[in-house]
Amino acid sequence: MVAVQRISPCLWFDTPAEEAARFYVSLLPESRIDNILHAPADYPGGQAGGVLLVEFTLAGQKFQALNGGPHTRFTEAISFSISCADQAEVDRLWSTLTADGGAPIQCGWLRDPLWPVLANRS
Repeated sequence: MVAVQRISPCLWFDTPAEEAARFYVSLLPESRIDNILHAPADYPGGQAGGVLLVEFTLAGQKFQALNGGPHTRFTEAISFSISCADQAEVDRLWSTLTADGGAPIQCGWLRDPLWPVLANRS
């Protein structure tokens, strides 16, 4: 029997939800953009027709990315822990996630390359 995922984490962004989702799904197998919902009318975070919500699957786990506007600042309050098959996969992910603005931080953690963009927008 296949378990149905009942809870999908929602990542709140000011405006780059689609950019973030596309970056994340490019990293891991079993990842894809499932649906992009456009705003039917203007809303506090954007305009009618703009990307409102991106539903995506990351390594088999469902997520949502919301362009919710500047009401909630982007923080490091969520972390992704990725189980890797081998050192080569660790090295590939580490190199990709610390390139172009990403950075290592304490204890083997890192900030991905979207962090400087997101932190400055929020």
